[in-house]
Amino acid sequence: MRVLVIEDEQGLAAAIARGLAEEGFAVDVAHDGVDGLWSATHEPHDVIILDIMLPGLSGYEVLKRLRAAQVWTPVLMLTAKDGEYDEADALDLGADDYLSKPFSYVVLLAHLRALLRRVAPARPAVLAAADLTLDPARHQCRRAEREITLTPREFALLEFLLRHPDEVVSKTDILTHVWDENFDGDSNIVEVYVGYLRRKIDAPFNRRTIETVRGVGYRLLSTGG
Repeated sequence: MRVLVIEDEQGLAAAIARGLAEEGFAVDVAHDGVDGLWSATHEPHDVIILDIMLPGLSGYEVLKRLRAAQVWTPVLMLTAKDGEYDEADALDLGADDYLSKPFSYVVLLAHLRALLRRVAPARPAVLAAADLTLDPARHQCRRAEREITLTPREFALLEFLLRHPDEVVSKTDILTHVWDENFDGDSNIVEVYVGYLRRKIDAPFNRRTIETVRGVGYRLLSTGG
């Protein structure tokens, strides 16, 4: 999942980005409203964390322009402590949720997970393909009732594939949603990580869940292979 953080407090933005990256999210950061608006309208994101008080353009203005441009990416607005008018204005302008500062990282993560589920009702809380399950909230993967240990990047890759069952996704799609915008390495990193996943979720169980579509990309079989 790819998150855009628009926050001018660089220490807070860095802390949020670091925490989300450790959970397997791909994170982009903008420190003012102008850059944030550009990134939100020109790059694909699954959710946006947007502060109200920003240089250049306020969070309100960024949100207003996003919705006017029919960009419907879910937005979690960061508001002032006890700022009930901030919260009301944010929701009226098209925010999907809000969180008052100061907040704990645990609460932020819970809001993000709930927001992603709420704005896309078809997304189950626990993803599954046959006897393979992935619980993003608990950061837990199981197959045939056996727990499988995944690195954050492996977890993020599997989550992306499970959210697109039976669809062919290209290496570019995977790099866009699982790695962040600063990645400038070899795209073969995707093939490497698919190999890692296969050795963990398929080989020990004699399964073939992730299929290579030559010249196109990869497909995760909803039947579990």
